Amino acid sequence: MELGGISYDSRSTQAGDLFVAVTGFAVDGHEFIGNAVQSGAVAIVCEQPPELDIPYVLVDSAREALAKISANWFFHPAKKMTLIGVTGTNGKTTVTYLLKEVLEQVCGAKVGLVGTIHNMIGDTIIPTERTTPESFQLQKLLHTMAEEGCTHVLMEVSSHALELNRVEGMEFQVGAITNLTEDHLDFHKTMEQYAKAKAKLFQRCKIGVVNQDDPACTQMMQGASCTKISCGVTSDLADIRAEDIRLLSDGVAFHITENGVKIPIKLGIPGGFTVYNALTVIAIAKALGLSMEGVANALCSARGVKGRVEVVPTPNKPYTVLIDYAHTPDGLENVLRSVNGFCKGRVIAVIGCG
Repeated sequence: MELGGISYDSRSTQAGDLFVAVTGFAVDGHEFIGNAVQSGAVAIVCEQPPELDIPYVLVDSAREALAKISANWFFHPAKKMTLIGVTGTNGKTTVTYLLKEVLEQVCGAKVGLVGTIHNMIGDTIIPTERTTPESFQLQKLLHTMAEEGCTHVLMEVSSHALELNRVEGMEFQVGAITNLTEDHLDFHKTMEQYAKAKAKLFQRCKIGVVNQDDPACTQMMQGASCTKISCGVTSDLADIRAEDIRLLSDGVAFHITENGVKIPIKLGIPGGFTVYNALTVIAIAKALGLSMEGVANALCSARGVKGRVEVVPTPNKPYTVLIDYAHTPDGLENVLRSVNGFCKGRVIAVIGCG
């Protein structure tokens, strides 16, 4: 049978499409098979036989099937580029943005970015609705990135995406986790299930980067077959460790040691968590075989992410203004603890509430 396209939303189904009936949280795609057929669907992928007389393929998981079908439809674009996935409760966006700048400066790479704020192909910004798109949209985006000449793709991989098979069939050169604190328990129900979802990234990557100071992160690597690179501040077991840390009002400075040589790192984003984000970037860069001196130079000029501990210029004023996206109890606590680490006076927090 000749297929004209793939769809999983009956409202966008076109003549000749294969319709995949995905079971969602609020609605069941099986209920819309009739609508899809009326719109011109010629075959159905489903978890239960349709009531209509139409060719169908019965599967155990329509979500998993959609991911595999989508990758096949676009000729597995992820295999044509170096794929790096970053998960964790906090820091994903900052890590991917910093790493994008590092790859562009050190390798001259054209980088695709899949993230919370927006997606990017080089300098071109593409709006997004969620951290990791649904599998068909993700494969379509990766196909466009490959067509546009991207050599590397940096992807924020959410726990939802891992649990809902959005990255099924994709292999990451490097997978990294920043940290693990309470979040998304409306979906995962328990911290154990949340951690279990995140850990799936290490079952589909060649090299895993973990925060050695976070017990939950190191626990996730147990049983994983990928090579491990760890980073940290307090743990002596970390492969890459920050030393001589200085927290400044306009950034952070520290050293890492490689082959007995101390390499200075300076980054214009204040806060103790910036050290951890930078270490994750450095560990990923090491996994990719980049020069540590080159990475250090790139980080010195990196701009970071707007709205993530962003320093607002206040020339000739006796105060510093920072804007941060912190939207979880842990995120806000991290920001305030970090600010208290370098503040010389009062700390005033203004919290926006939607």
